[in-house]
Amino acid sequence: QALLHSRNEAFRQPLLNQQIALAYLSATDADAARRPWRFVMDEMTATKRADTHHRYVTAWADKAFDLIRDLPLLETRSDHFLKVLRTGTVSTNVYLRRLHNFALDMNWLPRSLLPRKQWPKPVYKDKRAITLQEHAAIVAREFNPERRGFYQLAWHLGAAQTDLAMLKAEDVDWEQRIISFFRRKTKSVARLHFGGDVEETLRTLPASGQMFPYLATVRASDRATEFRQRCTGLKIKGVTLHSYRYAWAERAKQAGYPERFAQEALGHNSKAVHRTYARRAQVLLPPLEDYEKKIIPLRPSNGVPAAHPQAALTA
Repeated sequence: QALLHSRNEAFRQPLLNQQIALAYLSATDADAARRPWRFVMDEMTATKRADTHHRYVTAWADKAFDLIRDLPLLETRSDHFLKVLRTGTVSTNVYLRRLHNFALDMNWLPRSLLPRKQWPKPVYKDKRAITLQEHAAIVAREFNPERRGFYQLAWHLGAAQTDLAMLKAEDVDWEQRIISFFRRKTKSVARLHFGGDVEETLRTLPASGQMFPYLATVRASDRATEFRQRCTGLKIKGVTLHSYRYAWAERAKQAGYPERFAQEALGHNSKAVHRTYARRAQVLLPPLEDYEKKIIPLRPSNGVPAAHPQAALTA
């Protein structure tokens, strides 16, 4: 009888505490007791726009989220989340974390369900740059002039695929030899000088309006699928359209292109981001003395040329 009484009390007490908590919460939030994770997904998606909105809709369609989709937030335990994480993929991990933080920020969750240090670290697939040989093979086999021009400009400019697809002929300043494009992600404008290879490609594209009339109208996923089909036909593995940005960064680092210029071209404000892009680049460092010999003596305000650094050392 004592054991039975203890077990009954152990069962009743958590339920009683939960009902008391719900009673208090219902006084200020009538939907607190029955608000499911589906509601949080819908509200979070409603705050997104354009391509980002589409990505969230696709992410919530993940079957792993079916485990909590209709589960009330206040009845969710840590093991529910862990089960979703074990069932899903890297994308599930990323979007579940965002979902959890959104619910916390909106005060729909009284406390964190998983401590920050207990979230499994996402393990992404290894990404690499497309090589010159692979790019050349893709271009050589591409008979559609619009797509061929698109891939060639991706190689030379390193622009994000959507930014590149939206280029217009009016974005090219032929007198100054500058091409400009709007970065949708950072809401900024990139302005790059172009050389002979880019000019040759630009001459093959429309002289007014959209440079890529078809590619500008399709979704990013459709452009990615078309590129993947071409890679599959050439037995090229491990690259996507985004690999052109990795390639541009690696080429810039190998060529000794100043990092601040590379950051500006790629559209990243953080040095860490650019270093991630170029982490595979193999750089052969030139002798410092060669760089010193190339320094142009500066003329100070008094009109007397400044001494060359090497001359000062010799003196």
